[in-house]
Amino acid sequence: MTADPSPPAMRLASTGTIIHGVSVGEVLGVSTLAGARLIGGRNGLDRIVQRLNVMEVPDILAWVKPHELLLTTGYPLRNTPQSLGRLVADLDERGLAALGIKLGRYVDELPAEMVEQADRLGFPLILLPNDVGFDDILNQVLTDILNRQAALLARTEEAHRALVQIVLAGGGLREVVAEVAGLLDVGVAVVDAAGHVLEAAGDWVALRGAPTSSGGDYTVVPVVAGGHHHGRIIAHSPAGTIREGDVGILERAATVAALVVTRQEAVTAVESKYRADFLRDVLTGRGGTRVAARARAFGWDLERPVGVLVAEIDPEFDIPPDRLLTAWTAAVRRHDPRGAVAGFSHEVVAVVGSEADMTRLAKDAVSAFADSRPATFSTGMSRVAQGVESLPDAYGQALKAARVGRQLHGAGAVAHFDQLGVYRLLSLVNDTAELHAFVRETLGPLVLDDDAENADLRRTLHVLLETNLNVAETARRLHFHYNTLRYRIGKLERMLGNFTEDAHLRLNLTLALHVLRMRGI
Repeated sequence: MTADPSPPAMRLASTGTIIHGVSVGEVLGVSTLAGARLIGGRNGLDRIVQRLNVMEVPDILAWVKPHELLLTTGYPLRNTPQSLGRLVADLDERGLAALGIKLGRYVDELPAEMVEQADRLGFPLILLPNDVGFDDILNQVLTDILNRQAALLARTEEAHRALVQIVLAGGGLREVVAEVAGLLDVGVAVVDAAGHVLEAAGDWVALRGAPTSSGGDYTVVPVVAGGHHHGRIIAHSPAGTIREGDVGILERAATVAALVVTRQEAVTAVESKYRADFLRDVLTGRGGTRVAARARAFGWDLERPVGVLVAEIDPEFDIPPDRLLTAWTAAVRRHDPRGAVAGFSHEVVAVVGSEADMTRLAKDAVSAFADSRPATFSTGMSRVAQGVESLPDAYGQALKAARVGRQLHGAGAVAHFDQLGVYRLLSLVNDTAELHAFVRETLGPLVLDDDAENADLRRTLHVLLETNLNVAETARRLHFHYNTLRYRIGKLERMLGNFTEDAHLRLNLTLALHVLRMRGI
């Protein structure tokens, strides 16, 4: 790269991409700079030098890069010594590492304000020996930088091979974090996307809520595979921020951790499918022989009295069903380690011992599902089943309880089959066409929704029946004048019959309204 052809050409020592370097203090230790003297900015000796540059043009600021050691004879500034006062601040603002200058040929001395500014900014100002050429400095320092980078890359590759070998030998996250903790002499943990620690090793000090970005004593690297964020690998160094060269090892460890997580997810997916297929067969009466023995292979006990729970994501939400399965698996493990849990296409089914508190279990599943809010799910619970043969009936009860509960109480409902009342009886009628015919015959034109007045009259009828024909109470609930309600009652009787006098008709109307409320079940 060259500047305007009129001035002497600028030479750049750095080529390619160098990601590691040496500190300014280490640069001063090379043999070619044995006679160099630090005249300002001592607090900046830990600044990192990644490249070198020689200042041969007045407009050098357009060409400098961060982490450069800038060398100059002062030639470009020989006619404008006043520029030296501002030079240190300009170079520091651009992230340079240090400035090395030769005096005597073009610039006799540095202004006091320049030295003061270097001390104030912690920007190393180095007086170079006159008998050492810039080429010698460039060659030796750049060689040291490249050697350092080569050594760090070799160490990173060695660590990568060791980590890959762990995975090839069947190791998991525990072995990976133990290896990284030993290599870097730091505490290491792998956390999932929610911040829960999966494995930890070394001198690990956990925070309340795992850090999501690097800072202080913690360095964080994301664990990503296939475009999916699986969590983070976190290194804790009590001595301070982890060394830059060790970040490369953490990045390799994150890659290996992603492989381990992906492998485990693949295994889990296969196992989950086998569990789900088996449990579905059991709940539909197709389990065959040796059901109990096969269940024990999954860690399930189906030979005792059990209850069935069905959880369905409410229709207005479209989220992956595996989130619901994760929440329910965690809840079932807490309440009944021998309980069965599996995910079907649109629902999760759990079979737990009758001694488990199913209502509390459902509440715990809701809490575990909190990360997926505002999505909700409805839960249905069965009666106690006394054997494998009774599980299909119990599954049907739980499924009906979930769906009827949602219709009656809205999204997020929790309902037990025995608490559905008359709706339990109606849900047992398999011929839904006959139910709908009964509704049409009983309610007549009120069953139609094409007229807003019909819905209003159905509401009036529902409250009348609910209050046992108490006109005053019905008027109060509906905020009607007494005479207005009397008029509506007359209109309803002309449409439906004399229900105020006919108890059987009132029963039919009540049942028809209940069936109508259960529409879609």
